[in-house]
Amino acid sequence: MSLLKDKLEQYKCDSNDALVFKLVREQADLENDDISFSPVMSHQVFGENESIFGYRDLQIEMFCTAGSLKTFLNIKYLDKISPKKFDGVHADDVMPLLTEKLPPGYHTNIDEFVKEFEKEKKFRPFGELIHSYTVNEDEIDTRKFEIYKTDVDERGFREFHSHLEPFILFYIDAASYIDTDDPRWNYYLVFEKYKRDGETMYATVGYMTTYRYYAYPEKFRPRISQVLILPPFQKQGHGCQLLQTFYNEMKTRDEILDITVEDPSEDFQRLRDFVDARNCRKLSSFQENRLHEGFTAEMAKQAQTELKINKKQARRVYEILRLQATDEHNEKKFKLYRLDVKKRINQPFQKSRNDMSKYNKVLQENELMAAMNNLTTEQRMNYLQKEFEESVANYQKVIQRLSRES
Repeated sequence: MSLLKDKLEQYKCDSNDALVFKLVREQADLENDDISFSPVMSHQVFGENESIFGYRDLQIEMFCTAGSLKTFLNIKYLDKISPKKFDGVHADDVMPLLTEKLPPGYHTNIDEFVKEFEKEKKFRPFGELIHSYTVNEDEIDTRKFEIYKTDVDERGFREFHSHLEPFILFYIDAASYIDTDDPRWNYYLVFEKYKRDGETMYATVGYMTTYRYYAYPEKFRPRISQVLILPPFQKQGHGCQLLQTFYNEMKTRDEILDITVEDPSEDFQRLRDFVDARNCRKLSSFQENRLHEGFTAEMAKQAQTELKINKKQARRVYEILRLQATDEHNEKKFKLYRLDVKKRINQPFQKSRNDMSKYNKVLQENELMAAMNNLTTEQRMNYLQKEFEESVANYQKVIQRLSRES
């Protein structure tokens, strides 16, 4: 039995390692492994264990044309388990698990996929161009990028979105497809604009979705839902450009109350903190000489009216900027900062359990759970210290980026 088990172990693989993505601009890219990238996660397709059984040296190729994201799927392996040789044990049927998440029309024939390259010359972004910018990789190469705003009624966009959306399953935890029939969704798309053989071409960089919520009595509160920059374009500042472009559009509109974010990941929260802190430090109420006075109603009001930042996020930005303005080696000043932050973290403890329900939508889950439990004084103090240290560690990452741009 153990011998059979050992043999079966050879036919297990990590689905994150097996899956290979490429954004293909020309036929030569099909053989260019330097442009390959892998998923961060795959449990939303292949199960919680992120494991595929029944193959040795499995490779699942998912290649997409760089602009329109037309898809080619292929499975390669050195060996596949045989039910006859392994007491009726079958290999996982990989293709259906993947294709049920994809729109129809994907290619399994490489020659048919290659024909898509010629069509890429005609591919153009959807919607309205709202921002252009450049990224300088070195002193010679300058890359051009554009951000467009669109909705699902734009001709051809629904199909394009159906090819783009599956990527969220591999890069955003707990991701789910949105209802594109709901007109309250807006889409912000990032493309690289480049030349190939004299032709103007576009490559898809990433996107953001926002949902328009009504805020009584006559305002609206847009909520950022999904944000994804595809891996070949990450760490180049595109997320920052995308978020700032969205802010620039919202902050001039009187009907917008403020902006919220749906369940932000740690990476997106850090991006949001950076953009918001960079914007808030230009406001009069967030100047360094005012930060040590504590978080004020003026800060909350100015952040909301001028930048559409909600009060909870404004408080977070205040803590970041005050930490940046505080000498951590000055014991007295840093103690005042620590007490101020802990006072905010401790607020749930000051409310009775009967009042907890109204905090469900504004407190982090760990804060709410701590407030609901009957902790001892020592446990509460340990909790406050742990939360404070984690906050400072996250804030320092934002401050480092702010310092680089100063």
